Amino acid sequence: MKSNLLSDIHNPADLRLLTEAQLPQIAQELRQFIIDVVSVKEGHLGASLGVIELTIALHYVFNTPEDLLVWDVGHQAYGHKILTERRENFHTNRQIDGISGFPKRSESIYDTFGVGHSSTSISAALGMAIASQLKGDPDKQHIAVIGDASIASGMAFEGLNHAGVTDANLLVILNDNAIGIDPSVGALKKYLTAVKKGKNPRQNNMIKSLNFDYSGPVDGHDLPALIKELKRLKKIKGPKFLHIVTTKGKGLQQAEENQVKYHAPGKFDASTGEILLKSEENLPPKYQDVFGLTILDLARKNKNIIGITPAMPSGSSLKFMMDEIPERAFDVGIAEQHAVTLAAGMATQGMVVYCTIYSTFLQRAYDQVIHDVALQDLPVIFCLDRAGLVGEDGATHHGVFDIAYLRAIPNLIIYAPINEIALQNILYTAQLGLDHPIAIRYPRGRGVIPNWEVENFGHYEKIKIGQGNCLKEGTKTAVLSTGTIGNNVTLAIPECCNSDTIAHFDFPFIKPLDIKLLTTIFSDFERIITIEDGTINGGFGSAVLEFAAAHNFRNKVDILGVPDVFIEHGTVSQLQQLCKIDVKSLINLFSNETK
Repeated sequence: MKSNLLSDIHNPADLRLLTEAQLPQIAQELRQFIIDVVSVKEGHLGASLGVIELTIALHYVFNTPEDLLVWDVGHQAYGHKILTERRENFHTNRQIDGISGFPKRSESIYDTFGVGHSSTSISAALGMAIASQLKGDPDKQHIAVIGDASIASGMAFEGLNHAGVTDANLLVILNDNAIGIDPSVGALKKYLTAVKKGKNPRQNNMIKSLNFDYSGPVDGHDLPALIKELKRLKKIKGPKFLHIVTTKGKGLQQAEENQVKYHAPGKFDASTGEILLKSEENLPPKYQDVFGLTILDLARKNKNIIGITPAMPSGSSLKFMMDEIPERAFDVGIAEQHAVTLAAGMATQGMVVYCTIYSTFLQRAYDQVIHDVALQDLPVIFCLDRAGLVGEDGATHHGVFDIAYLRAIPNLIIYAPINEIALQNILYTAQLGLDHPIAIRYPRGRGVIPNWEVENFGHYEKIKIGQGNCLKEGTKTAVLSTGTIGNNVTLAIPECCNSDTIAHFDFPFIKPLDIKLLTTIFSDFERIITIEDGTINGGFGSAVLEFAAAHNFRNKVDILGVPDVFIEHGTVSQLQQLCKIDVKSLINLFSNETK
């Protein structure tokens, strides 16, 4: 037997030249290839390891790319990428100018649909299947691979509901591993567990009730069984549903045993699986931990405080509260719309609700923010983690649109703390009682205060709503920043020639703006520069320009931020350079301003 088969596999056509007996060796080599690369380059690990056999079986049985394969989310698509002409440059995964960590249509004809947010695969694949029917190609195959956490989302049910009344040639494969990033939750999970254990009567199968041809559960790591069942389903017309059972992290013991940590473990030893720990001594805290530990401390003292997250208890650090006060902290699964309206319902009853959602995921609940919260002026506290440029996850995950899409909503307060202490203080202020809902946006990663002590609670200060701050005085140019990007300004100004001419103002409240302070600034300074880690279009700088126009100011205003393009993947520092909001770019700009 050839010592390495994977090196000869450039595309699925090469894979189909192998015998079925050779495929287990491909699975072993593919699994090890992913482990070797991700251990050094980092990225998502456990999800892709869990679908190695499924990935091979799909490309072996179906005629991709003519047959259309849609992955849900894309965390599990590394094996797919390697088998579809990207093995040689897989080492560039998630790096600037390298391949994306998610399926991406512009990257490969094998990536039929771009995915970074969950639960889109069924609707997308159904759309493709109906289009094939209309084009007179009813034999083309359309496959959606979706996880048990993603299928619990409302959008997935909408797709199933529609597909069940069509005769579209659609195969939905449920990759049931009982976990997304965190363990799956909810009644659907309990139902699927009963099915796997054979405790659910076959006549009660909910998928069959939706008019799907249901089969399973099948062992998702049994290649012969998978191939046999896929070949059978390939001949059946109409909507079909295959339930497979897999283990996230399959093939790496530590990844199987600690599935949350090994979802994206960072660098690790490929031979042992042990994570290479970085020293966290004297480092500032992560903003998510500032949120998680602060809300726990506040909840101990305020019995009306509730925490809600849609499927991100670890990533948001709401898990601290879930572990200690589980009756008041809720993981509702991948259900952002439900999370927002659930929070609204609780707020009508006087509860103080912190709804923590990644900025990019709140986009999925925009109508609920408007219709269910802001329109009724309910004081829900939205905590938008991962605001701004998030780095290697790229365009699907950057939280750069929140200022623009929230700023248009009446009644909504928008706050961006410059550091950890400001975040603590606004979390404290919000639970004292607000007249309106508030969105608090803060970035991924660490803060800026190394000696911040998690035990140093109880010294909170109430923040005055709508008030800005002068961080440095100057005579000629005023730099207006909002949020943590203001720390780049603080670092840049001392490095400029004539730094004494540059003033720096922190505007944590993007809405309402500090009109009194803005009036003083526009009256006293010749030039205004705004900076934000959000999109220039419709953002903080736009709000300042609207103020200037409304008050007939004619000062020159330069707006710095994220340009009107989708920013790809790279480190946060690389992407800040790309947007010209890094410290070096600011030094150059400010120095030119003072000449």
